[in-house]
Amino acid sequence: MFTRDKTRQIMVGDVAIGGGAPIPVQSMTTTDTTDAAATLDEIKRLEDVGCDIVRVSTPSRKSVDALATIIPNVRVPIVADIHFDHSVAVLAADIGVAKLRINPGNIGSRDKIEKVVVKAKENKLPIRIGVNAGSLEKDILEKHRYPTAEAMVESALRHIKILESFEYFDIAVSVKASSVPLTVAAYRLLARKVNYPLHLGITESGTLASGSIYSSVGLGILLSEGIGDTIRVSLSADVVEEVRVGKKILASLELVSNVPRVIACPSCARNHLNLFAIAEEVERRTADLRKPVTIAVMGCAVNGPGEAREADFGIMGGKGTGQIFVGGKIVRKVPEDQLVDELEKEIRARLDD
Repeated sequence: MFTRDKTRQIMVGDVAIGGGAPIPVQSMTTTDTTDAAATLDEIKRLEDVGCDIVRVSTPSRKSVDALATIIPNVRVPIVADIHFDHSVAVLAADIGVAKLRINPGNIGSRDKIEKVVVKAKENKLPIRIGVNAGSLEKDILEKHRYPTAEAMVESALRHIKILESFEYFDIAVSVKASSVPLTVAAYRLLARKVNYPLHLGITESGTLASGSIYSSVGLGILLSEGIGDTIRVSLSADVVEEVRVGKKILASLELVSNVPRVIACPSCARNHLNLFAIAEEVERRTADLRKPVTIAVMGCAVNGPGEAREADFGIMGGKGTGQIFVGGKIVRKVPEDQLVDELEKEIRARLDD
C-alpha cells in the first residue's frame, strides 16, 4: 500500500537493515551485563519470541568480559551499547558483537574516535548513532533553546560527519524522543537529509498499555510513510513484550508475513463464552508460531460463522460448548473448557503437515 524509502543497507551479523530488507525487531536487555547467566537467560527469552537483534549495555571492561562469554551461546546478533569510553568500544569490537551503538561526539578526541572506527572496519561492524531528545549536546540545546526536530537532526548530522570524515559509512541512525509528534517530525526531517538506514523508536514510551499505544502511533505513522528500517518498542515492562508489540505493529501494516494474528469479537450480551480469557490464552499459546495464520475467537452465532470461516482457524461459542473451524469448515464441537486445547492441537498438527 506504500513505498518504503530506499536506504543504504548494513549487516548486523546475518540480519540486513535497510535497502528494502524486511524490518527487524530489536530489544535491549535489562539485566546487569556482568551477571552473564541472567543476561543470557534474558537473551534466550527474547530469541524465543522472535527478536531479531538484541542490544546489551556495555559500560565497562567487566561487562565486555561477560559479553564475551554470552555471545557464543546465543543465535541472535548482539549490539554493544557504549557511551563515552572509547577503550570499552575497542575491546567490544573484538569479542564477536555484531554492531556498536555509540555517539562519536561523546567518545572524546579525534584520535579516540579513530581507534573505534579502525576496530569497527577491521571487524566489519556497523555503528548506530543514537540521538535522544533528552541528551542533546549543550551547544545545540543552547542554540535551539529546547529539544526540537531541527536540534535532534543537527546532532545526528554532526555525529554522522565525524564518522564520514574517517571514510566510514556503515551507519544506522536514530532520533528518538518520548513525544510522538517530536519523534515523527525529527525522523521525517532526517529521512530527507540522509540515506542511511533509520532505527525507529519512541524512547521512554511508558508502561505496557500506554507505551504500546504511543509506540504504535509513532512508529505506525512513520512506517506508513515508508520511513524506517528497523524498530525497537521501548516499554517499562518485560522485554519480551517489546518484541510482541513490535511484531504486531509490523503485521498491522502488512510489513511482516510470519506473525499469527488472533482476531476476537469485542463481546456483547449474546456471548456465552469466557471470551476474553479464551482469546488471551489462544494468543499466548500461538505467539511462538512463525506462520501468517489468522485465528478467530468469536462469542456467538451472529458474527461468528462468517468471521471464523474467513480465518484459517477459529472458535465459535455456544452455551458451555464451542465449534472449532479449520479452513472455513466446522471440524467438531467440544466443551468450553477444552476449546483452547483442541484448537491448539488442530493448529499445530496442520501447520506441521
